[in-house]
Amino acid sequence: MTVTSRPGAARLQSRKGVASAPAPLEGEAPLPGPVDYAGFLQVTLPQQDKPVASHRLGDERVWLKKAGPRHGMARYRAMALLAALFRLEVLKPVPNPGGEAAIAIEARRLRQLAEAGLRVPQVLAQQSDGLLISDLGESGRNTVVLLERLEQAAAAGPAALVAAWREGLDAIAFVHAQGCYLSQAFDRNLVVCPDGVIGYIDFEDDPGETLGLDECQTRDWLSYLHSTAMLLHAAAPQQAGAHWHAVLADASDAVRERLLQAARHMRWLRRLPKSRRWGRDTQRVRAAASLLARWYSLNGQIFAAPTRY
Repeated sequence: MTVTSRPGAARLQSRKGVASAPAPLEGEAPLPGPVDYAGFLQVTLPQQDKPVASHRLGDERVWLKKAGPRHGMARYRAMALLAALFRLEVLKPVPNPGGEAAIAIEARRLRQLAEAGLRVPQVLAQQSDGLLISDLGESGRNTVVLLERLEQAAAAGPAALVAAWREGLDAIAFVHAQGCYLSQAFDRNLVVCPDGVIGYIDFEDDPGETLGLDECQTRDWLSYLHSTAMLLHAAAPQQAGAHWHAVLADASDAVRERLLQAARHMRWLRRLPKSRRWGRDTQRVRAAASLLARWYSLNGQIFAAPTRY
């Protein structure tokens, strides 16, 4: 499919979301016979307090997402300021509308990405204020959030970390090869399915409504780097850089140029304070800027001319 659903790697923050990892199953008993997904959604939605919860239907696990309040705009104004400061359209905020609009966006994007051949949850039932989707596990085996896999690999050493990180790179590259994009390409939104294929979750916003394809795909790369940079910077910056350039060799010229611009404009962020009292997001930004500066300067591509701010 040619997904003209325009790209979107939503806001560049990696605060852990409610749908990042499987929650404990609710206590429903297995249901005999064919499952009425629409009926289950209609009955269960008013009873569910959480924004997202997992349930057991028959022999399958499903997720019910209910419409929530619109997200506050303060964080988006801050991102708009950063985007203007760095002259980077790819950092331009794409607010999550919340409520029924977010439900409609997620259902639409999941269907579009599924038609493109990507591993995403199936939309089982939908109504204006709620969505029932499948789990990406199978035969009683659960998925593993890539965030957790990376943390485990880091404990095993740099080689294991880089190998796991490369899987995420390849998964994003596969999305882009289909002419698509993700909404929030953080490691917490990539899940390793039981068969080893990486799937994609969390599509409550669509940056493609305001950004072009190249910009949204660039956001995907920066989102993934932002969420993983601290691990890489501490353990395997040089090896990771080789994989980064190998995978990005197949990206469009426009995406590669935007990443080069990002490396230029963000280079001063590598001098942000190291102290943890500035917050984890600050440390992530600092690590990502340091990696970009290292990778592109080592690759002989960066800072041909000074950039003024």
